[in-house]
Amino acid sequence: MPNTNSISSHKRPVIVTCAITGSGDTVGKHPAIPVTPEQIAVSALEAAQEGAAIVHIHVRDPNTGLASSKLEYYREVVERIRADNADVIINLTTGTGARFVPSDDNPAIGGKGTTLMAPEERTRHIEALRPEICTLDITTMNFGEFTFVNTPAHLRVMAKRIYAAGALPELELFDTGNVRLALRLIEEGALKTPAMFQLCLGVPWGAPATVEAMILMRDMLPQGAFWTGFAIGGQEFPMVAQAILLGGHVRVGLEDNLYIERGVFAKNNAELVEKSIRIVRALDCIPATPDDARTILGLKAHAAK
Repeated sequence: MPNTNSISSHKRPVIVTCAITGSGDTVGKHPAIPVTPEQIAVSALEAAQEGAAIVHIHVRDPNTGLASSKLEYYREVVERIRADNADVIINLTTGTGARFVPSDDNPAIGGKGTTLMAPEERTRHIEALRPEICTLDITTMNFGEFTFVNTPAHLRVMAKRIYAAGALPELELFDTGNVRLALRLIEEGALKTPAMFQLCLGVPWGAPATVEAMILMRDMLPQGAFWTGFAIGGQEFPMVAQAILLGGHVRVGLEDNLYIERGVFAKNNAELVEKSIRIVRALDCIPATPDDARTILGLKAHAAK
């Protein structure tokens, strides 16, 4: 059911983000992974109807299901969501274009699977479509079997272009060193405050999906900072509860987890959102509306600058 709560309630509003499809090799592993721009937009709208205040968007090649960075796909998804007049905050990824796989013949050259792009290319769709939020991955790390590359120099370029487009960067933090880098970029002025921090747990080979890791990373953030925490796989819902208990906000979605419970596929993103909303309410909080989320994140003031 749509959320009609107000931030004026005495209960703490918790923002639920839904990560719709991601860029992983989940196509074919689950029958409901959105692939085409239409499928992604419909799934985002269904998630919003169930109470997600923010929808996090990747796009895929409709023919192969592989991750894509084509502006035309992003444009179609965004236009379909906006045409519906749904009150939901769009959060576009800038993560595509950071993958490096060294070739066997010459490790200095990217091999099959490498997607490295210039920072200007990785933010082109942000400048064109001007979402309220977009991600900025503050990490270079082993990410499964490939390397995810985001150098400080590239992050500075991307941040400058994101702010110029009027978007708020959601700072993706996969380990404690990422928190340190984010704080350094804030200190030097490349990133602005108040910032939006996202604690990403359980990704190979970053911080584990444990209460201890979430507390450690949370405690490294500035006092009173906004943060969201999530975990992939089977720890998705336990970490929803932990993030709420620790004062944060939450994220769910088929990008991160395919199951509604052990061994049972989620029907769609909306079902994952609905379960997260039940957890929010069970812990005596309320799901934030999109307008609540704009107030909490300062998006209205940010857009006015």
